[in-house]
Amino acid sequence: MRYRRYYRAGGTYFFTLVAHKRQRILTGDAVRSALREAVLAVREKYPFEIAAWVLMPDHLHTIWHLPENDADFSERWRQIKRHSQYLIGADTRLWQKRFWEHAICDEADFTRHFDYVHFNPVKHGHVSKVSDWPFSTFHRYVKQGTYPLNWGGNGSDFVVAYDE
Repeated sequence: MRYRRYYRAGGTYFFTLVAHKRQRILTGDAVRSALREAVLAVREKYPFEIAAWVLMPDHLHTIWHLPENDADFSERWRQIKRHSQYLIGADTRLWQKRFWEHAICDEADFTRHFDYVHFNPVKHGHVSKVSDWPFSTFHRYVKQGTYPLNWGGNGSDFVVAYDE
C-alpha cells in the first residue's frame, strides 16, 4: 500500500522526523546549528509558522501553520533535510528518508499535539520536568504565559494517533 499525504493549503500539521538509523545525534551542537540554519533559509523561500517544536536526540516533532495559498510541506522538508545534510557534510547521514505528518483537524487536536510536543522529553525519560529540556518551544510559551513553568502533568491527557 502506498502512503498518501493529505495536502491542505493553509493547513496546520504535526510532523515527526527521525534521525538515520535512530542515531542519537540531533541535539549535538553541530546538528542543532545546521538544522537551525536550514530552517531559517527554507522559511525565507517557503514561509511557514512554527507553532511548536521539540528536538530529541533521535527524532523531532513540530507543528507548522502553512500560508493560506500553500500546501507543500513536502518541499519544505526536502529542502530542510537537504540543506542541513549539506551543512553537516557527507560523513554523517542525518535523516531517515521519510517523515510522518498529521493534519490537525480542530482546536482540541491542536492542543493535544501541542502538549504532546512539549511533554515528549519527559515521556522518553530524558528529564523529569518539561522545563528542564532546553530544545523545545516550551520556554517561549512559558514567557508568553501559555504554560506555567511547572507544567507537565502525567502525560495521560495528550495521547496522539502516532506515538513513536
